[in-house]
Amino acid sequence: MGEPTPPGLGRRLAVELIGTFWLVFAGCGTAVLSVRFDDVGVGLLGVALAFGLAVLTGAYAFGHISGGHFNPAVTVALWLGRRTPTADVLPYVVVQLAGALAAAAVVFAVAEGRAGYSLARDGLATNGYGTHSPGGYGLGAALLIEAVLTAMFALVILGATDRRAPRGMGPLAIGLTLTVIHLISIPVTNTSVNPARSTGPALIAGGAALSQLWLFWVAPLVGAVIAGIGYRYVTGGTGTVEAAEEAQDVDDRPL
Repeated sequence: MGEPTPPGLGRRLAVELIGTFWLVFAGCGTAVLSVRFDDVGVGLLGVALAFGLAVLTGAYAFGHISGGHFNPAVTVALWLGRRTPTADVLPYVVVQLAGALAAAAVVFAVAEGRAGYSLARDGLATNGYGTHSPGGYGLGAALLIEAVLTAMFALVILGATDRRAPRGMGPLAIGLTLTVIHLISIPVTNTSVNPARSTGPALIAGGAALSQLWLFWVAPLVGAVIAGIGYRYVTGGTGTVEAAEEAQDVDDRPL
């Protein structure tokens, strides 16, 4: 039997848009709508779980179609790691940004339905540093943690979706990793590791969120470059060739 025909670019872009929408809507929606709900808000742990569970479910649902990137930094890391074709990079990033912006707009529309909500006061789960950091962390700390955590996130993705890795466990490892990342860095930057996640809310919130947005592109992309180039040197391969019978029986597009 021949290899199955991979999904066309249109279908892959459609699920990248949907998956990114789901990630940003679930994570930022939890942060905006549920954190301070009277005395039973979900708090920092709830937000971390929301982001992690959203990427986990999205990867299981759509990873077999598009690779389940939902993040421009992940797309760049997978491209550098020789897992994603060059022709896919720009279209993926464009639809990821569109999905994130649509999600932020929906969260904002819902939030405005509560009497007393103020975008200026209550925010839209935007990322920031200095006076706009939840814990008051400065520019250097924000740059460092975003670059390091994005690099670790991309390394986990590359490793968990390697053909040599145990099959079927990729989305679980990726979702748990994103949860841990948020537990670490919400106090520092409100956690990005995803330029699309930062851009959607910033475009609606404007102001400082927009002026500081550059950091949440630069730092994640630096981390993505480190992981994408470094993975094959650390592990001895790109992960696109099976090395054992128990390796994942999947196509070259990672979850």
